[in-house]
This record gives sequence, C-alpha cells and structure tokens, in this order.
Amino acid sequence: MSSVMKNYLRKHPEVRTIRVAAADLNGQPRGKRVPSRFADKVVEDGTRFPLSVLNLDIWGEDIDDSPLVFESGDADGVLKPTERGFVPMPWLEAPTALLPIWMFREDGRPYEGDPRQTLKTVLDRFKDKGLTPVVAVELEFFLIDDSGRNLQVPISPRSSKRRKAAETMSIRALDSFDTFFTDLYDACEAMDIPADTAISEAGLGQFEINLMHGDDALRAADDAWLFKLLVKGLARRHGFAASFMAKPYEDYAGSGLHTHFSIVDKNGANIFDDGGPRGTALMRHAVAGCLNAMHDCSLIFAPHQNSFDRMVPGAHAPSGLSWAYENRTAAIRIPSGNSAARRIEHRVAGGDVNPYLMLAAILGAALNGIEDGVEPPEPITGNAYALDLPRIPTTWGEAIDAFEKSTIVPRIFSAELIRNLVSTKRQELFYMAELSPNEQVEIYLDTV
Repeated sequence: MSSVMKNYLRKHPEVRTIRVAAADLNGQPRGKRVPSRFADKVVEDGTRFPLSVLNLDIWGEDIDDSPLVFESGDADGVLKPTERGFVPMPWLEAPTALLPIWMFREDGRPYEGDPRQTLKTVLDRFKDKGLTPVVAVELEFFLIDDSGRNLQVPISPRSSKRRKAAETMSIRALDSFDTFFTDLYDACEAMDIPADTAISEAGLGQFEINLMHGDDALRAADDAWLFKLLVKGLARRHGFAASFMAKPYEDYAGSGLHTHFSIVDKNGANIFDDGGPRGTALMRHAVAGCLNAMHDCSLIFAPHQNSFDRMVPGAHAPSGLSWAYENRTAAIRIPSGNSAARRIEHRVAGGDVNPYLMLAAILGAALNGIEDGVEPPEPITGNAYALDLPRIPTTWGEAIDAFEKSTIVPRIFSAELIRNLVSTKRQELFYMAELSPNEQVEIYLDTV
C-alpha cells in the first residue's frame, strides 16, 4: 500500500505540498501541511500529534479538565495513513493532495477516541458474524451567499438572478449553478467519490447528492467526509458558501443525511430479502435495534445547538420513534422496489453529523437488534407527525444527558469515546449559550 501512495506523488510531480488530516469528534479535519519532498516519510512512518487533537470543541479549543491534556502531559498519538491513500484537493488553487490518516496509540493499538476507529470496531463485529453492511448515503446541503448581514441564495452565474424561494426537484435550480455542479462532479471523479444523482430540495438554495452504495461502510464514511470537505471548499472557490448545517433558515426545511443499508451474508445474499415486500425477521430485528437506540444516540444524529432547530414536526425531519413501509414521515423507512435490494433507510441524522460516528451508531444499533432478536412495534401508516409517538430529546442538553446515561450506547461506543464526546458537547453547550443566534450560525456555517 505504501508503494502505491508513493507512486501517486511520482505520477503527480505538480503536487508540491500535501495535507495529512484525521476527523475529530465534530468531523473537522485536524492535521498538518507537509512539503511533498517529505511525504515518503509520512507514508512510511506516519506522523504524530496529541491525542487531545481529536477531542477539540467546535472552535478548536482544548476541553477543560480533559485527562488527555495536562493530566497526561498531552501525550502524542501516532497517525498512520488510511487505506484510502492520497486524493487530490480540487478546491485549492495550487495542486495539492490530501492523505487521510487515523490515530493509534504508541504501542500500536487503535485509539478508541478516533471516530474512524470507532466505526472500524463496529464493522469488526459484523465481520465476526460473517456479515457485511452495504451502505449508501444521501447528503443535503445549502448554497449560501453569506457576504451580507442576512444569508441568502447566491446569484446564479447563469441568469445573474437570485432565487427567492425553494424549488423542489427543479431542473432550473440545478441549471442555475451548472458550472458549480459540473466542477463538483469532475472533482468527485478525481477524488473517486461515487457521486450519483443531484436534485434541488425543499429548502432555499438547498440541494441533495446521493453517493452510490457499496459493501465497505468505512469507505462510505470516508466518501461522505471527503465530500463535505469538497463541497464547502469548492463553493468558496466559486464565490459563495456551501453548508451542511442543519437549519440555516428558520422558515425552510433543514438538511438531512439519510442512510440506506442492507446486510449481506458470507455468500453475498441480502439477509433482509424474503422474496416479497415485507422483509425478513432479521430486517425487523435490525429496525427494532435502530429504534431502541435512537433516543439515546440522538447526540450523534443531532450533535450541535442548531441541529435541534431542524427537529420539529412537519419539517421533513422525523423526530418520533417509528418505522413504516414507503413512508418518508417515519424515522425508519423501508423503501419499495426489487426485494433483492430490500433495505432500511434511517432518516433522522442532520447534514451536520460526523459520518463515522453516524454510521457507527446506525449499524451498531442494527446489529444489537439482530443479536438480541427483538421485534419492533407495528409499522405506522399515514402522517407520523400527527401521531402520538415516543420522541428523541427535544434539546441539546437532554441529548447529551441521554447519551451519557444510556445502557445501550456502551454496546456501540467505547468508554473513551463516550467520555470525550460528552465533555466536548458540554463545553460547547456552555459557550454557545453566550452567543446570539446569528453568532451561532456564523460558527456553524463553515465548520459542520
């Protein structure tokens, strides 16, 4: 693998610097800029930075009283390249390559506070049972002109006009930013991100792009993480912002990150497929596991103050604990279609999530349900928003408490990650309370 990485730079002599970066708990890339002539050393030996760097708050500040900082002398972790290898960074002016990395302890053990290592641990549980998740994600985001006092849709480079309203599934809306989307798809091709269809969504200047399904959930999380970096960076190169924040506009729907998944056995057979529209008992167990963990894992699906502005009834963000067949008002949807492709759609997460933690929560919960053989309640019919259903927490503080006190969460996440995430979110909760809504939006717009 290291020879492949080295050959990438030999084939791209125009690349004069590289970035090495890992995802912290908020999905923020943390790392270093390295001249390309020293890249071979990084490929062979990795690099080092403090364990605490993956446990910073949204502002990039240390967590108060974290045992990773002064108590332990702010000890280093060892960062090694992931199997992804180098990818180009088309949003930068100078030719540059990004080398994704993940964190290990000095003795070679995976660092349990690393979000990517967390997902790997969940996937190892599947592997031990001869099972493999097949995953696809749908990412919604906003294109935003943030140059003035109020956020608004950018002026279309094609028409020189500014859209005044949302246009659901409008070809005109897509064509208004054709240059941006053409560059985006070219960049996805260069970065080997499997971007599929694009549509305009229900929010003001909101769009959705689907990433194709695959049987490597770790790579699916990588794709989602890299895609978010790409969209935000490329939009700035086009003169406006792109944001995955959950709810930039009070009067319009927020952005979600929907996950579709099935599970195949060692023979490649979909264990959710019963040959008909209902799905197997194993599918129902997976649904039950997801529903049972949804309340306590809401901090993963709604990780920020702004996230809970999206979680309101009737705004395309399911907050009631329910499942249904072919019903987008439910938190868990079973899409119709060919039974061989029978799958579960998890619809709760916002676009502002960390993709590694989100997939760990969803897949870990589904596996819990399969292991326990639990049955879900009856599927709902009609409008879930109009039903009296158990709900996820309605505030950020309640979500933090639920995550910390849960008996389900420790079956999915390590004690280290639980402690780090709770302390991070409590610190953010405290300092966000000092900011106005506009100041909060300014923080979240470019970060999440």
